[in-house]
Formats: sequence, structure tokens, C-alpha cells
Amino acid sequence: MSDKTNTRQGRRQARQQSSKPKKSKKRLFKKIVLIMFVLGLIAVIAGGITIFSMIQDAPDLDEDKLMLTQGAQMYDQNDTFVSQLDTTEKRINVNIQDVPELVEDAFISVEDIRFRQHSGIDIKRLFGAVAANITDGFGAEGASTITQQLVKNLFLEQEKKIKRKIQEQYLAIQLEQQFSKDQILEMYLNQIYLGSGVYGIELASRTYFNKSVDQLKLEDAALLAGIPRRPSYYDPTINPEAAEERRNLVLSLMEQHGKITSEQAETAKAVPIEDQIVLTEKESYPYEAFYNEVLAELEQIDGITMNDIYNSGLKVYTTLDISAQEHVETVLQTDEYINNYPDNEDFQAAITLMDTKTGQIKAIGSGREDTNQQRGYNLATEASRQVGSTAKPLLDYGPAIEYLQWSTGKVLVDEPHTYTGGPAINNFDGRFKGAMSMRRALAESRNVPAIKALQEVGVERSKSFGEALGLPIEPEPMYESYGLGAISLTTKEVAGAYAAFGNNGTYTKPYTVRKVEFPDGRIIDLEPESERAMNDYTAYMVSDMLKTAVTNGTGGVANIQGLPMAGKTGTTNFESEVRSEYNIPANAVPDIWFAGYTTNYTAAVWTGFMENSSENYFPSQHNSRQIAQQIFKAVVQEVSSSIETPDFEMPNSVVRIGVERSTGLLPSDFTPESEITYELFVRGNEPTRVSEEFIDIEAPTNVMANYDESTDQILMSWDYPEEARDQITFEIQVQIDGGEPQILDRKKDMQYIYNSPEKGATYVFTVTALSDEHSNLKSDAISVELKLEDEPIEEEPVEEDPGEDEPAEEPTDEDSAEEDPIPDPLDEVEEQPTDPVEGEEPPQDDSNN
Repeated sequence: MSDKTNTRQGRRQARQQSSKPKKSKKRLFKKIVLIMFVLGLIAVIAGGITIFSMIQDAPDLDEDKLMLTQGAQMYDQNDTFVSQLDTTEKRINVNIQDVPELVEDAFISVEDIRFRQHSGIDIKRLFGAVAANITDGFGAEGASTITQQLVKNLFLEQEKKIKRKIQEQYLAIQLEQQFSKDQILEMYLNQIYLGSGVYGIELASRTYFNKSVDQLKLEDAALLAGIPRRPSYYDPTINPEAAEERRNLVLSLMEQHGKITSEQAETAKAVPIEDQIVLTEKESYPYEAFYNEVLAELEQIDGITMNDIYNSGLKVYTTLDISAQEHVETVLQTDEYINNYPDNEDFQAAITLMDTKTGQIKAIGSGREDTNQQRGYNLATEASRQVGSTAKPLLDYGPAIEYLQWSTGKVLVDEPHTYTGGPAINNFDGRFKGAMSMRRALAESRNVPAIKALQEVGVERSKSFGEALGLPIEPEPMYESYGLGAISLTTKEVAGAYAAFGNNGTYTKPYTVRKVEFPDGRIIDLEPESERAMNDYTAYMVSDMLKTAVTNGTGGVANIQGLPMAGKTGTTNFESEVRSEYNIPANAVPDIWFAGYTTNYTAAVWTGFMENSSENYFPSQHNSRQIAQQIFKAVVQEVSSSIETPDFEMPNSVVRIGVERSTGLLPSDFTPESEITYELFVRGNEPTRVSEEFIDIEAPTNVMANYDESTDQILMSWDYPEEARDQITFEIQVQIDGGEPQILDRKKDMQYIYNSPEKGATYVFTVTALSDEHSNLKSDAISVELKLEDEPIEEEPVEEDPGEDEPAEEPTDEDSAEEDPIPDPLDEVEEQPTDPVEGEEPPQDDSNN
């Protein structure tokens, strides 16, 4: 009995003990549920309050604003009104009854397929966008309906913020309650931005197709419907390939949603986009090139919609200097200042003029033809062209001073050389000049010293230096050939980079818009921050070398007497395939640049041709090669005429020291004054060693050249003092029939063999002794001339005509030979540093890869 009792009690106790944790778990679960409910309720209430607050802050649906058509107002640098974008010229409203169904279907298919069913918000599309935003981040995918897009463009800012999105949805619902679907669609189609500065489908139809909207074909409707997603990218006049791809996507969506048949879609897709576009002349606008850049900048600014620009009465305060802009247009559009423009419709020129200190663009010139049409292609700010030797201060010598603290007198040897692991580098004249200072190498635009400088610095550091100057090298890799100008830039980018040298090493991104003011008084300040791009010693030393390039180098035509200025020429080259295809002469070039600056103004000028053809090139030594420098001079001289232009001020980080030209050492009492040159050094890196004696290199003697007919060779020999031979290398040059000297070899022994000379030619051989210890030290050049006789011509005997009684008349000097042409002085000199004629040739094809 007791065992049974104990057993029951044990079971009861066990049940009681086992029930306690179950009850405890239930109570805990209830508490968790209650807490979650309370928290959820709080979150819902808080969210509701937040949403309510956001809705309360939403702007009213102003019906007048739906019809507002006041365009942006542009003001110049002095806040003086210049012009207004008149929306009556940029929009032609169309009644929805006049819009073909295929146009409606095209826009609805790509923008809002359930437009006719929803009440302002597409719930199904919204949930899809929410999922994408959770996985990819807010703003990853949009769910805006046509109604939402309309209220966003008219009443809200562009930023992708939750507050704006909630307000957008609220206003969309309100709009749907006040207007019919047809009214909303009509407003949308009249307000939507469709590229090229055009709003509304009617004016877009006339602009792109030269016909009214009621005449549009299926492919036309699809093309227009594809533009609003990214107007500047899908603009068919700017990016036709992308526009065509987008058009075909719209056609596929129309087919997918049953708006057209498969056959209709394929037929429309087969139409080339160039067959669709029929551009018409647009309305003329003052200062079109500058105005275009202003609009381009506005379109990139967060918080400013296309509707703000064209409809809201936005006030735009620019950097425009009207006087400078008008002068630039006169220089480019007339022959008043430059009378040697080529008689070639394809010839073009572009210039960007900016304030050296602030980065403000003062004037823009885009092309030779009268292009006062709004939103035309801007040659100054959109056309990227290879810059030739204009790149040398930016990617070669600037970095060498910045990172290696080279002096302007750094000795570099112009000699046969190659890219790292690549082909040989050529100079424009096909010859090498031996040892020279960095200053002289830049002034004479020698290619080999420039690449040697870049190779010493390293590509990565050169790239970093260029990027700090605003050069768009990323994300592309940089090649050594960029140092000779194989990089493509706009005049705006080149001017911005050069201005940093004139502004003590501080870079400011060039800009045209200072600030904008909205009708409600809100102001956005748009002046960019300046950034230190290099040390002040680099900026000053480059500027000082570029002053030499203008006063005693390739930039002599641009030199303005009495005006402290610096600058550099640039010339590019044709690819060998292009030269061959169009039969372009060997020394002809496609592009010529000049970039220069004072302490007040910086300008970059490009001249060239937009398309390749058998006539589109600058001939060798033609005076058209001077035009870039002439444009620079005409513009900068005018804008500088009424203001004081101080010289570049040497910073404390730089010292100017006289050094021995041949050794780079400090001169001694033995150094002749003529052998002392004054160069710039980064303070702390100046030479301390004094030249112990002035070394005068003896010249070779007994230089002889004889032709050996049996071997068809010219044998050269010379003598030199035996005790000095170990420290000497001999440089041998040849000049054929008065042409340019060419270096044949550098060698230690005292003889040279020239193979297969041309009969009848006159050869001048020159031998110079070069010091092995001091690379800039050499002897006088000793020359010898050798004229080879023409090969005898065996004449066939001429039988006398037995009927001829009189001997034939002997020809006189006047009629015995063709007259020698009168030599053109521009053809006699390829490039002389002291001659103002621009003679720089571009890097060879290998530098433009």
C-alpha cells in the first residue's frame, strides 16, 4: 500500500514539476507577443506620424504651375541679365486628341503599362521596386508612374529621398482625383524633356523628324518614348547607337503588351536611325557655345530638374564675360584678326578662355561656322582630341619636378631611345640633338627627353599628377605614349590643367555657373572648391620653362610683347592606316594645339578637322599651322589690354642659380661668362660643388670622307689626341643635299662606313667629340663635304634625217630645262626655336596608340 501511495505521490509531484516549465514558456511567449505588438503599434503610429508630417510638408497642387512656361534666365559675371530660354520657342503644346494612339502606346508601354488602371500609384510595380531597393539599396529601381513623374518634375526636387517619394505618391493620388487620365497624359507629353533642349512631343517631332506629331510613324514614336529615361544619353543626335537600341526595346515592350504585332515591331526595328532623323535649323541664341555649357552644367546638378531649367523661371548666374565672348566669336567667325584660315569647310577651331585664379570660364568658342543654335555640339567642351606635345608639362616635366625635384637645367640626352619594352621614339624632325637642358628640351619640343622624364618618374606617379589636374585618365590605364600627347582631351580640360601652373599649383575645376536662384528664393551655390594639385615650386618652374617655350621656342607666334606669359604647342599625327587610306602626305598632321596662360587668363586652342579625308590635314610647314597660336594671341591680347598683368612670382621654395652650362656645377673663376646659364632649383637641391676648371673639349682633326667605288661605300676617318680618347665619344652626322642633319652614330673608334650613297648627291659629314664625364659638354663640330658624280647615261645614237639640211637649233638656258620653283620660306625650316614659325611635328604613330 505504501509503495502504491508513494508511487502516486511521486507521479503527482513529477507532473507538477513538469508543468511548471511549460507554463513559464507560455507566459514568456505571451510577453514577447505583447511587446512586439506594442512595439509594432508604436512603429506604426510613429511611421504614420512621420508620413503625415511628410505629407503636410508636401507642396500644394498649384494648377497654375502645371501651365508655367517661364524658362531659365541667364546672367553674366556682373549679374546683368543676358537672355532667357523662352519656352514658347522650346515647347509647342499639343491636345491629347491630336496625339496618335501609337504615340500614347509607346510611352505607356515603356513608362507605365498600368497607367489606365491605377489611381496614381502602381502597387504591383511598387512592391517589385521595394524588393530591389532592399537587396540593392534605396534608389536601385524606380516604380514611378506617369502621374508620379509629372508631379515630381513640376513640384519636387530630384534627389532620391524617402520623403520626396512619399510626397510624390501623395501628390500623384491627389492629381488623379482632380484630373482625368487623358488630361494627365496630355500634361505629361507636353512637359516631358526629350533631349536637345526640347520639351514636349510636338516640338520634339519637328526637331528630330521635321514633321508634326500626328504624322509620326511607329519607329518615330518608339524613338521619342525611349528618350525620357536618360535624355542626354538617348538623344539621337548625340548618341544614335544608344538611341536605336533604346527604340528597339520600346518596340519589344509594345509587342509584349499587345500594342503592336511582331511583324510591325520587326519592320520598325529594321529602319536605320539615320533614316529617321531629319534635323531642322534651330532658333538662334546669343553666345550659343557658352550657353550650351551652362545648360550642360545645370543638367548635372542634383536638385535641379529639367523642368526647373525650362519652365520654373530659374535664375542662373554665370561667369560669362560678354566682351570676351563677343571677341572670341569675332576671331573665330571672321577674318578680321586671322586671314589665313583654310578654304575648307571641314576646318574647325575651338577655344576655352578662363580665369587663371578662380577657374571661371569667361568665353567659349566652338567652331568656325555660325553655330548660334541652342544645344549644338560644343567643340570646346565636348570634342576630345589627342593633344600632342601640349601634354609634356602635364605628364612629363611637371611630375619630374614634383617628385624628383629636377632643376630646369637638368641635363637630358636626346638620342635614339624606346618606350619601355616597346618601339623606338622619334622626334618630329627625324634627328637627335644630344645633351640639352630640360628647359631647352621642352622649348624645342623634343620627344625623347620627355619620355625619359616620364620613365624616371614612373607611369603611376605621372598618372596621379595628371588626375590632380582634372585629366580624365581613370578608369583607363595610362601608357607612356600619353606623355607625348596620345591622350584625348577637350580645350576645357587642357585650359583647366594649365591654369593650375599659373595659380601656384592650385587646381579649380573650370565652371560656368556660379549659383542658381529658384523662384521661391532658395539659392544653390555652385562655385567649386580649389585643391592643391602640386607644390608651388613645380608650378613656378614649369611656368618659367614655358615662358622660354614662348620667347625662344616653338610658341613664338603666340608671344605677346610686354605680357608675361607661358605656353606650349601641340601637334598630333595620323595613324598609318588613315594616312594610307586617304593618301595623306607623310608630314601632314590632323590637329594643332596651343595652350598658354598669364597670371590673369588661361586659354587652350584646338584647330583641326572633325573627319578624315584626302583634303583634311595641315600640310608640312604651311602657314595654317600657326592658326592655333594666332587665335590665342588675338584673344589673350585683347582681354589683357585693359588690366595689369603681373609676372609669375617666384616662391621661397625656388632658387635661381648660375651654373656651368656643360657640367651643371657652380661656376668657378675659370668659367667663361658665356658658359654660365641661370637655372631654377628646388631649394635644398641646388648644386654645392664648384667647377675646379673649365673643360674645353678639343675638336677632331683630319676629318676625311672618301668614296670607294668598288664597295659602293663612303669611308670616313679622323684623328684625336691619344691621351684624351678614353674620355670621348664621337658623334657622326650627315646632311644630304642641304637637308636636315641626321645623327648616324655615336662611337669610340675613329672611323665610320656609310653604305650605298646616292649618286649625284652632295654629302656633308660632321664629327663632334662628346665628353663621357659631362653629358652636356662637346667640341666644335668639324665637317667635310663630298659630292658624288652622277652615273654616266649611255645615249643611243640618233640617225640623221637625210632630208634635214639644217642642223637642229641648240636649246637655250631658258627653254632647256624646267624652271626651279621659288622656295617657300616656310619649307626651309622645320622647327627653329628662335623662329616664331610653328614647326613642331607630332609624336610618331607609335606614340598615339
